Amino acid sequence: MKTSFCKTTLAAVACLTLGGATLVQAGTCSNASLKGNYGQTISGQLLPGGGAVLPQNGVAMTHFDGNGKFTQVDSIVIDGAPAGSKFQSETGTYAIHGDCTGSATINYTNGSWIDLELVVVNEGREFRTVVSALNMNGNMVPANIGSSGTFIGNADERSEKHK
Repeated sequence: MKTSFCKTTLAAVACLTLGGATLVQAGTCSNASLKGNYGQTISGQLLPGGGAVLPQNGVAMTHFDGNGKFTQVDSIVIDGAPAGSKFQSETGTYAIHGDCTGSATINYTNGSWIDLELVVVNEGREFRTVVSALNMNGNMVPANIGSSGTFIGNADERSEKHK
């Protein structure tokens, strides 16, 4: 019984190990995995210090070019008040790795920037982000903010996207 259990356990571990290696080596994602327009919801908290916690929510429309650059408009509410005019425009860059993880940087016209860590999901139809660094007007601000984006388009556009 003990020998049978060990053989079964070793076989299961080997299968899981080999199966995991195959998935990682497949290299299913690249910058082209995000291409076109994506609608996003953004939520979380700014933590400016002194025990202050400022809730943040927003929406964005992001256009990825499939080559590592994007443009975006967003509307953000911080602690119940709009953070600017209705929609602000930004530009940025992104890099997607073969394992569908990646990073992005949003650049604002006033010199502020946000670094994001991201994952591409659902064959590029969606992505998730988390803020890894936030610089507002030259000051680093701790943040607990994430977003979810969904491809906006039809099946024909999705087919063109993956050619």
